[in-house]
Amino acid sequence: MSAATYTKHKTPARTAPRRISTTEAPWVRNTLIGLALAFVLLFLVLPLAAVFTEALRKGWGAYAQALREPDAWSAIYLTLITAAIAVPLNLVFGVAAAWCIAKYEFRGKAFLTTLVDLPFSVSPVVAGLTYVLMFGANGWFGPWLQEHDLKIIFAVPGIVLATVFVTFPFIARELIPLMQAQGNDEEQAAIVLGASGWQTFWYVTLPNIKWGLLYGVILCNARAMGEFGAVSVVSGHIRGQTNTMPLHVEVLYADYQAAAAFAVASLLALLALVTLVIKSLAEWRAEQQAKAASEAPPERPSQISTTPHKTATAA
Repeated sequence: MSAATYTKHKTPARTAPRRISTTEAPWVRNTLIGLALAFVLLFLVLPLAAVFTEALRKGWGAYAQALREPDAWSAIYLTLITAAIAVPLNLVFGVAAAWCIAKYEFRGKAFLTTLVDLPFSVSPVVAGLTYVLMFGANGWFGPWLQEHDLKIIFAVPGIVLATVFVTFPFIARELIPLMQAQGNDEEQAAIVLGASGWQTFWYVTLPNIKWGLLYGVILCNARAMGEFGAVSVVSGHIRGQTNTMPLHVEVLYADYQAAAAFAVASLLALLALVTLVIKSLAEWRAEQQAKAASEAPPERPSQISTTPHKTATAA
C-alpha cells in the first residue's frame, strides 16, 4: 500500500482553551464588585441608616411628637397637594409627548424633544428665578396680578408651577424609548380594523406601556415631593404656610432641632425606599410580560382562512 493511499490518522493534540480577551481575571472582577458594593454602602445605605437612627435617637415619643407639630402637618399637607397637582399634569403631558415623538414624524419633532430635556439642563434655582421674574411683584405680570388680587409667588400656585417644570421630563423620558422599541404596527392594525384613536390608545397602547408608565409616575412623584431648589426660590420660606417637607427640614435643622428635622426627613427617606420597591416590582413584571410574550405559541390559523378550502373540497 502506497503512501498516497495510506493516511495515518493522528489524534489531534488537545490544546489549552484560549482565554477570551474580554474576560477579566477573577481578582479584577471581584475587585470591581467590591468597589461597587462599597460605594453603594458608603453613599446610599449608610446615609439612609443615619437618617432613621438620628430620627429615633430620642425614642418613639419624640419622633411622633415631631410629626404631630402643626408646622410639620402643614408641610406634609402642602407637599401632598403639590404632588397631587403636579403628577397628573406631568402624566398627561408625558404620555402625549411620548406618543407624538415615538409614533409620528413631523416638523419640529427635534425641537419638542429638546423641550422635554430642558429641565435636565437648567438648574432648579434658575427655574425658580424665572418664575419670580415673570410673576413677582416687580415682574412682567406682577402689577396685573396685584390689581386682581392674585398671588403666584410665595403661594401654592408658584410652588406647583416650579415643581411641574422640574419634574415634567420623567414620565416622557421613561415612555419614549419604550414606545419606540414597540413600534406602531399594533396601533395601525387596530385602526385598520376600525378602532378609533381613543380605543387604540386605551386597548392597545396603554396595556403595552403600563409598567413603564407606573415607573415614570413613581419617579415623578418622588422627585416632586423631594424638590428643594426651585420651590425654595418661589415659596418665601413662610413657616407653616409655604414650606414643603424639604424646606421644613432645613428650617428645623437651622433652629438646632436635629431630632425633629431627621424625623421629617425619615418620611422622605421612607418614600425613597418605597419608590425602589415599586421600581423593582415594575421591572420584574415587565420582564415577566416580555418573557411570556416571547414564549407564547404562534396563533392558530383562523377559521375564515380554512373555510374556502373546505368548501372547495366539498364541491
